[in-house]
Amino acid sequence: RAKLKYANFKRKHTNSNPRHGPFHQRAPAKILWRTVRGMVPHKTARGAAALDRLKCFEGVPHPYDRKKRMVIPAALKVLRLRPERRFCKLGDLASEFGWKHKDLIKRLEDQRKVKSEAFHKKKTAATRARKEAVKKVKVSAEDQKVLEAAGFA
Repeated sequence: RAKLKYANFKRKHTNSNPRHGPFHQRAPAKILWRTVRGMVPHKTARGAAALDRLKCFEGVPHPYDRKKRMVIPAALKVLRLRPERRFCKLGDLASEFGWKHKDLIKRLEDQRKVKSEAFHKKKTAATRARKEAVKKVKVSAEDQKVLEAAGFA
């Protein structure tokens, strides 16, 4: 159904000169951006400012691949859709309508996930080692008083 709806949207263009719009973006990030634009009063200053704050990407680019990612429970498919309902992925829809970079993004994301997994294992090992070191350490009585006075006890 989503494929039919997007095909119907792609059919709409200016009759006299199609280059005048509306423009039908193929990239998933641009499709999402346009969808959100339809939900925001983008012709007002407030809506335009909100749209300027919105960032959409294919994959996870450099500055954000090092950040902790959060999950929005209200947006989880398993919580929002009943099991018998059909769904489609935006990347699949975009690639069917002419987006050419699906394989590239998949390859880059696989590389990023391997690096992220290695980083996570290294980090958990370091935190585990730190906890064990803190357990093993013995603090003398006078050092303990200094620590308590500074608020570390």
